[in-house]
Amino acid sequence: MVDIRPEGSIPITVFTGFLGAGKTSIILSLLPRLPKDYKAVLLKNEFGDVEGMSIMDSKLAEQSSLAGVSEITNGCMCCVMVGRMENALLEIRDQYHPDRIFIECSGSAFPATLAFQLRELERRTSGGLKLDAICTVIDAENFEGYEDTSPTARMQASYSDILIVNKWEDVSERKLDDLYDKLNTLNDGTPKIRSQGKKGVDPSLIFGLESKLFASSTPEEFSAFDHNHEVQTVTLTASSPFTREHLFQGLDRLSKESIWRVKGFVRQPEGVWILNWAFGRHDLTAVGMEASREYLQADVSLKLTVMGEHGEVKRSIRKFAESLSAIVV
Repeated sequence: MVDIRPEGSIPITVFTGFLGAGKTSIILSLLPRLPKDYKAVLLKNEFGDVEGMSIMDSKLAEQSSLAGVSEITNGCMCCVMVGRMENALLEIRDQYHPDRIFIECSGSAFPATLAFQLRELERRTSGGLKLDAICTVIDAENFEGYEDTSPTARMQASYSDILIVNKWEDVSERKLDDLYDKLNTLNDGTPKIRSQGKKGVDPSLIFGLESKLFASSTPEEFSAFDHNHEVQTVTLTASSPFTREHLFQGLDRLSKESIWRVKGFVRQPEGVWILNWAFGRHDLTAVGMEASREYLQADVSLKLTVMGEHGEVKRSIRKFAESLSAIVV
């Protein structure tokens, strides 16, 4: 049986995966399977810049058994936010003394550069913080589409300790076979497991892997890789009211080829909601009235971060924005 509480170190499990792959859902699925006194802390990286997005993570902490949630926003912690990541991990160690730290990377993160920094942190803390595994979540429904155009998606699948195939339930066997062929081409030697719906993944499958990835590699081996021009982020704001049906109709018309993720806040007569849209799937989560006043001004009906293919987002989002009388920034 895997020792989920190794003595002498705090294991770090990193979750990568493209935008909308389902990383948060996989992480939350682990929690009910852990001992009640198990202290897990989530460090989450948001690429977008909508102020108040941390409310989502506060709700995660309230609705789950996470001991705490920390967030790094407005950039990717595998590159420009590296220093903040290290500081956040040290603060988590000192504040929570957790049994394990989960890192949820932004959808555009490249795991190699992140692992380099974690290896350096291992040395500086004498193994007190230790990389246990890099887990890449694969969106079975959409991987074939964005893998063709995204070097990041290919590298996430290539440099990983384990591949978690998610959202496979409505995918045909033939398409699944094609997906596994692609994954094996990218990373033949890495185990591939399927998530089990809302049950997610058994912790024993991904804990205690003691990753050997990048233990001897040098950053120069990957210095030519630059993902900063792959994903474009824009902000939508609106003040005019709109119906939920009107919003959903606009979302349904978005191009999954150029728009990959939409998330933020929308106001409806019954209150403010968190919107989360990825590759055609969307959900709304209610926000309490007190929180709604704090994160969405009374005269604002919508504030969203839209992420997608660089150079294509503003053009692709134009009609959606016009239909809601929204301003694109």
